[in-house]
Amino acid sequence: MMRALWTAASGMTAQQLNVDVISNNLANVNTTAFKKDRVEFKDLLYETLDRARLLDDGGRPVNLQVGHGTTPVATVKNFEMGNFERTDNPLDFAINGEAFFMVRGPRGEVVYTRDGSFKISVTDEGNMLTTADGYPVLDQDEMEIYLDFEISRLVVSETGELSYMDEDGITIPLGQRIGLVRFPNRNGLVSLGKNFYGWTEASGYPIPDEEFVDSSIIYQNFLESSNVKVVEEMVKLIVAQRAYEINSKAIQSSDEMLGIANNLRR
Repeated sequence: MMRALWTAASGMTAQQLNVDVISNNLANVNTTAFKKDRVEFKDLLYETLDRARLLDDGGRPVNLQVGHGTTPVATVKNFEMGNFERTDNPLDFAINGEAFFMVRGPRGEVVYTRDGSFKISVTDEGNMLTTADGYPVLDQDEMEIYLDFEISRLVVSETGELSYMDEDGITIPLGQRIGLVRFPNRNGLVSLGKNFYGWTEASGYPIPDEEFVDSSIIYQNFLESSNVKVVEEMVKLIVAQRAYEINSKAIQSSDEMLGIANNLRR
């Protein structure tokens, strides 16, 4: 009976984490460029009560084994693109492809994001392109981007080339390009919060997006929405709740059976 108690308890613990992840997905349904998570599980060790053997030796054709429950092993990001929403804001950008924007983080490190809702921060050097938290957006050379002109004149090409329209309608290039990078293994990235990702040895070093044949495209005046589908997450939540409930029933049943066994001596 004790095996059943611990096995069902592992199922409840696993489903609790599953509900936590689903809740985080639902909480970020309106977060720009948010990528939903999914929990992966694996079964635990098996106790072999009898092994399969050759029938000629008087054996049995199948094993007799019992498992010890389940455990979560990974949370996997789904990097499927969300829908593009038009904002008509010249500082809003959406990426059509697998690339990420580069941003200078709070400790001077480079972090990565799909959230292109950028802003202008006034500094001593000029008007800097930043995130909503004031972190500088970087160009292809990991340098800050300054836009010292009327923002309504900003023009960004599909490759990220920055330019502006002068009073005569002539396009003047700035000689900078919004930096885009990719990773050999996107699922190896670590989520840092605030829509930022950090590279790890598992993700591999960032590679400039222009080195790929199918390079990504930047759309100005658009934002990428979250890829969370509410109905899908609600169904997962119901399944997780039912799994948690049935595991609790297994614990209750095991406890009642132990109680019956203990009362046999009375």
